[in-house]
Order: sequence, then C-alpha cells, then structure tokens
Amino acid sequence: MAHNLTQADEYILPEELLGLDQPVTPEQFEELCSKYDELRLELTSTGELIVMPPTLPLSGKRNADLIYQLVVWTKKDATGVCFSNIAGFTLPNSAIRSPDASWIRRERWESLSPKQLNTFSPICPDFVVELRSKSDRLAVLFNKMSEYIANGASLGWLIDPTTRRVYVYQPGEGVVVLDNPETVSGDPLLPGFNLNLTELWSVD
Repeated sequence: MAHNLTQADEYILPEELLGLDQPVTPEQFEELCSKYDELRLELTSTGELIVMPPTLPLSGKRNADLIYQLVVWTKKDATGVCFSNIAGFTLPNSAIRSPDASWIRRERWESLSPKQLNTFSPICPDFVVELRSKSDRLAVLFNKMSEYIANGASLGWLIDPTTRRVYVYQPGEGVVVLDNPETVSGDPLLPGFNLNLTELWSVD
C-alpha cells in the first residue's frame, strides 16, 4: 500500500483516504471527487492520489488576482477559454491535474464531445500556471511543470511569490527564470496578455 497524501499539519484527512489502497483508478478518482468535493484532488500518471489542503488566505487572494487578469484578457481576445484551479484535466499520460490557472484554444475545447466536457476532460491545456503556496515544494512543482509541457502544453508559468521568481516553460527550450519581474508576457501564444505581478508579490 502506497500513499502520496499531502496535508497541512492541522488538516485532518478522511479516514477513507488515509486507508485507501493505491494505485487509484480513474473511476475511483471520480467517485472520490464527487464524495469529497470540498477537497482538491489530483491523480498522478501511476495512480497515486494527491490531496491538497485548503489554500491559505494569502495564496487564495493571489490566485484570485491571477484568474481575474486571465479572465479579462480571455473575454477580450475570444480565441480560447480559461479555467480556475478547480478544473481537472486528464493528460495524455493519464494523470489528472488541476493547474492554478489554465487556458485552451477554443477550437480544441469545442472539439470535445458533451461526455468529455462533463468529466475530467481528456485534454492538456495550451497554457498552464502554477502559483506556489507556502506548503508547496519547488521540486514537486518543477516536475509538474515539466509534465505539462511533455503532455502538450505550449506555455507554462511557475510563479513563486516567496522568491519573486517566475519560471517560464516552453517545449524544446530551457526553463527561463525571471527575477522579480513586474509583468510577464504570454506572447505569442496569448497575444497582448501581460500578467501584472504587483498584486501577486504583495502581502497586503
């Protein structure tokens, strides 16, 4: 029996999850997500269940600002659809992931069947963002970002407010590290989208 359950020190997981046999199948995962809809769950490509504790208020504030900026640009651009951190996607390697923010070209999203739209859709977003919180380990996030790119993402940002760094991932290129940038550009995939990082760096 293997466990890969992450939790905050004072966060108590349901006994069913603590005693769960792994690997977990996609069908079991869907059942768990329906039963424990207050939790953020992910599934690795090898069937390991990841349980993410509730977000601290400061991280929630930062994520809200991130999503707001992406939504405003998406509505104006109209070439794709964006998603918050509660959306889960089934990647080609069978992992089910929930980026903190993501965007998919409209033609790819609309090519999915109604059945696929009402499950953890079998599609890797074109653009993904992971926003590091206090409990996140960088090594885990680095692997996660590489997984997105290996499974079809065209652009990925790992944003670390602690160090004020942004790690930019693109297929076939080395990771670009931006130190304390005021903005980060989504061009050419997201033309005209410039994420203002002022609010994300702020602790107010």
